[in-house]
Amino acid sequence: MTGRVVVLGSLNVDLVTRVARHPRPGETVLGEGLRRLAGGKGANQAVAAAAAGADVAMVGCVGDDAGGAAYLHRLSGLGIDVAGVRVCPDAPSGHAIVQISDDGENAIVVVPGANALLDEREVAAVDSLGPGDVLLLQLEVPRTVVCVAARRAAGRGARVVLNIAPYEALPPDVVALADPLVANEHEMQALAESGAQPASLLVTFGGNGASWDGRTRPAVEVAAADVVDTTGAGDAFCGALAAALARGADPDAALAAALAAGAEAVRREGAQPDPYL
Repeated sequence: MTGRVVVLGSLNVDLVTRVARHPRPGETVLGEGLRRLAGGKGANQAVAAAAAGADVAMVGCVGDDAGGAAYLHRLSGLGIDVAGVRVCPDAPSGHAIVQISDDGENAIVVVPGANALLDEREVAAVDSLGPGDVLLLQLEVPRTVVCVAARRAAGRGARVVLNIAPYEALPPDVVALADPLVANEHEMQALAESGAQPASLLVTFGGNGASWDGRTRPAVEVAAADVVDTTGAGDAFCGALAAALARGADPDAALAAALAAGAEAVRREGAQPDPYL
């Protein structure tokens, strides 16, 4: 039986400009264009999971503003349950300032806004989870909420998938619940230094593929000329991974699906397909 994917995480309005190259400290460069796109690691992963065919619910917070309203409308239109997204009247929706260079690399500044206000009300949304379901977490929302949600979901028999990005040290018992914990090379190093051990560890290596507890698969090759924007490739990977696990895929099949989604993501602009708000 196919389970659900519940994503507890951030929703951001991305303000995106293109630059010839990223500025050095103290330097000013000119940007070309300014677009308002849907972003935030949580919502990016929810959209990716839905695109991969999962039954998805989004849990998080937006501001009582035009960006938040547009985002809820967008997610609903994609078939994602947004009943768990709280509208906060006293904070703006989260934003991210994204610079994309001519070589496709990005630099991002995140302004959390309403994402910083998740609390016990959002944690309660995981109470409906059970065996076969997947809780997908990242770290752009309060750490305490992530920790309590992971413990609660695991206690109900759900699978916890934790993308430990942006990296922050978590209690060892929370790390131990992650199956898998998804990290890039830098996050993996920080995790190793912390001494915490996840139930399983999946490390992504960008264009060099990924490894999940010794199961290594190469990346799906994308020609350099076809790389448009690397923003959100990791989120596409995590969302597709969670969707595959929720439908009962084994680790090899889930890893293959995740790598394919990540490769597809770099071929388009923005962290989500058709991302305009």
